[in-house]
Amino acid sequence: MSHKMSSVPDGKKLVRSPSGLRMVPENGAFNSPFSLDEPQWVPDKECPRCMQCDTKFDFIRRKHHCRRCGRCFCDKCCSKKVALPRMCFVDPVRQCAECGLVSQKEMEFYDKQLKVLLAGGTFIVTLGTSEKSETMTCRLSNNHRYLFLDGESHFEVELSRMSSMQILTDGTSPGENDIHTYTSLLDSHCISEGGTSRASGMLLHYKPMGSQDVQQLRMEAADDKKVASLWLAAMHKAAKLLYEARDQ
Repeated sequence: MSHKMSSVPDGKKLVRSPSGLRMVPENGAFNSPFSLDEPQWVPDKECPRCMQCDTKFDFIRRKHHCRRCGRCFCDKCCSKKVALPRMCFVDPVRQCAECGLVSQKEMEFYDKQLKVLLAGGTFIVTLGTSEKSETMTCRLSNNHRYLFLDGESHFEVELSRMSSMQILTDGTSPGENDIHTYTSLLDSHCISEGGTSRASGMLLHYKPMGSQDVQQLRMEAADDKKVASLWLAAMHKAAKLLYEARDQ
């Protein structure tokens, strides 16, 4: 592949929306696959009362919109300002209690797991049904859009072209029950970083650029199993966010 899409520079620009300042890619096609669109605000005339406590709005009780869900609340029910990196806000923004909790949980992904994914891990990689495996470093690109795999050869997987992801845990092989595909990642069963079932590999199905044929990629932890396991656990979290972003 001579021209890699991932090598196109992605500049950022500052935009002001009704909700606050946002730092977004200059080219909308280069949005992070984890990002969420800003919601449509519920029109003022459609919400005479707070959508949480049912307090009637008047001169004293003003209405506020949650920046994440777009619903309408009184100050008491929507006073917290919480960081919302998935919508590219520069500063913390006003959110209702329910959305604020979700955003706070996601901050852990941005603070911890994302750094792990960007740093990368070492894996034994097998493409398709090939007999040949190669030791490669796998990391997430800085714009979060690609997985870069580097060894003797280099190739990349675009996250938006992944159709399924399965995390394999110690002692399991494909076909057994202890596999978590990304379509079921909204289940509460997550692989914990220090839990009994340590992530040992990943099975990806994706469509290479310019192709509609699904390709399989198998990755198994190489020497540093602890780093690889942390990377896979972070990838598991990432897939959950990808799933939600696609679903919105």
